[in-house]
Amino acid sequence: MIFVDGLPFPTDSSQERGALVTLLEHPKLVSASNSFEAMQEVKLSASKENALQGRWVYVFQREFATVDPAIIDMFLFPSLHVKFIGTDEATTCVGLVIRNQRNGMTSVAHMDSTIVVDNGLTQMLSLVVDKNFDDDLDVHLIGGFEDVLPKQANGSTSSRTQAKGDGYSFPLCTKIIETLREREEKFHIQTLFVLGHNTKRDSQGNAYPVFNGFLVKTSTGSVIPASFDRTTRRPDEIVRRIRISASHEDPTWNGKLLETYDTQNDRFVIAPCSWTFWQVRVALTLQDLSDEEILLQCSTSPSAEGPEFVDNLRS
Repeated sequence: MIFVDGLPFPTDSSQERGALVTLLEHPKLVSASNSFEAMQEVKLSASKENALQGRWVYVFQREFATVDPAIIDMFLFPSLHVKFIGTDEATTCVGLVIRNQRNGMTSVAHMDSTIVVDNGLTQMLSLVVDKNFDDDLDVHLIGGFEDVLPKQANGSTSSRTQAKGDGYSFPLCTKIIETLREREEKFHIQTLFVLGHNTKRDSQGNAYPVFNGFLVKTSTGSVIPASFDRTTRRPDEIVRRIRISASHEDPTWNGKLLETYDTQNDRFVIAPCSWTFWQVRVALTLQDLSDEEILLQCSTSPSAEGPEFVDNLRS
């Protein structure tokens, strides 16, 4: 169930696409998007003094992580408290934040496909929601831009499949909103900085995301635009990137987000994975391609990727 500005969002719409469009035009959410866009993006680097004044958890593509502010007393042991959780590198992907208003439990996911939405939400909520309470949950969606013009979107196609001409962002955003509406939990949409709100265009009309990432302050739930460099996307960057590729052929991860951070024990746990022979062949083939060919074959938005995309994929 979705709430906006404290009021239930109507559930009698026959067109789920209409629900997303209606939310994007809601005055409260338009105002929130304008405020978010006006914020200064924080550029994080461990090499910069006091870039992050505290510990943080970084979430890669198709990963999720949940932080519990109560695990370590932030007043008695402030240096051990996880103060931030965030993600970036999202073009057609969507970053999803779910935060329990009662206890501050905060979960962040970097969703890259409609396939992971149903199970991914269940994974996130299993750590955020206490069945003994009727909790209210704050929700922020950031990422996903107009990778196709709005008039090209096919309004008659189910959000469970990617429609020709719809691009990647629109079906993913639609699926997330559809699933939130269908679930029984109470989701209060605070930020919907996606699609048109998160799109800028150059002089040739090419579209790019306004922001590719964000940071959540765990003590307050405040969300700010952010970008990370390689010194802050840790730990085990390359192993975790490899795991993303391997998970596509691993049946144990079908339709699931990748677990990374052990909330109760405050540690990162990277589950074992292995490549298939087919994936090894693909990797070797890609290494022989030019940068432009890698972009065209491996990105859902070649013109909007950051300068590190090809280097990261080669690594």
